[in-house]
Amino acid sequence: MLNARAFERQQASSFHAGGADLSIEGEFVRFTSRARNQLGFVRDSIDAGYLDDIHLFEVLGKDHEYELAKRWREHGDRDAAHQLITSHLRLAVRIAIGYRGYGLPISEIISEGNIGLMQALNRFDPERGFRFASYAVWWIRASIQDYVLRSWSLVKIGTTANQKKLFFKLGSAKHKISVLGGGDLHPDQVTLIAKSLNVTEQDVVDMNRRLIGDTSINAPIHEEGEPDEWQNYLVDQSPSPEAIVAERDDKDYQNKALASALGVLNDRERRIFEAQHLTDEPPTLEDLAAEFNLSPDRISQIETCAFEKVRKAAKKRAAEHKRQRRCALAAWNCALLCKAQAFDL
Repeated sequence: MLNARAFERQQASSFHAGGADLSIEGEFVRFTSRARNQLGFVRDSIDAGYLDDIHLFEVLGKDHEYELAKRWREHGDRDAAHQLITSHLRLAVRIAIGYRGYGLPISEIISEGNIGLMQALNRFDPERGFRFASYAVWWIRASIQDYVLRSWSLVKIGTTANQKKLFFKLGSAKHKISVLGGGDLHPDQVTLIAKSLNVTEQDVVDMNRRLIGDTSINAPIHEEGEPDEWQNYLVDQSPSPEAIVAERDDKDYQNKALASALGVLNDRERRIFEAQHLTDEPPTLEDLAAEFNLSPDRISQIETCAFEKVRKAAKKRAAEHKRQRRCALAAWNCALLCKAQAFDL
């Protein structure tokens, strides 16, 4: 089967060098290359020469199309494939015109549509009873949409089905409910759009913000006073050094408090408590009963008693720690007050 993008790259070089390839891939490259060369300077219109060329190919009747598709699918007849592709180039152009509003060269959009047309031919089964155009339209749109999503932004978007749907339909959905201006949507508008497109409200909010476009963090901000840049207003979402130190101190305190609380237990209680509460895979009561030659009920009683001892010891240590912190804070405040009084004198 055909590898459209590979053939396009291969044949484009020979085409520009003056080589003549009469195969389906060569014909495809001649038209897409001509479109790119001629349309490179006119991005908002379609070159008349290219349109004249593709309109020279006849529109196939149903029986003729079926015969050509059979020849290509069963015998790999390139002449048949050539006729099928060239007779549907105008279909790719017609679909590509609908995607001109994304700021991309129309020549590139047409080329991607032609690639989708070739991919459709590789998978078209004439025995299913429908026309090639009805099948190819989905492949052409898919190829163009993938190109738009790849090229529209430096940041990759449309990675899920809902994001892809929103990218192409959010604008029309906003128009239906008469959304005016840019910026964030009102919550009621978000709800209406999410229901109409069968997506989550968060997906709507995220895509609406992303469709504003890429903005450089070095973009200037024109406000009163000194000129500034967006990057100076970015908020670091990572924890602050104070929060990191506080979290580390809390963990250290918890570890010390647990170690101190375990000190109130005897060896048997500690072994049972640690086995039941401090291991990833606690042993069963029967396993501990066999280890200590006791009944499972007795092991359960010991574990409950040990847990209560640890809880009381940890609570007592926490109260002591809180008292010490209050004393340290009072001493610190007293020292600051003394320094302030000495400074006043």
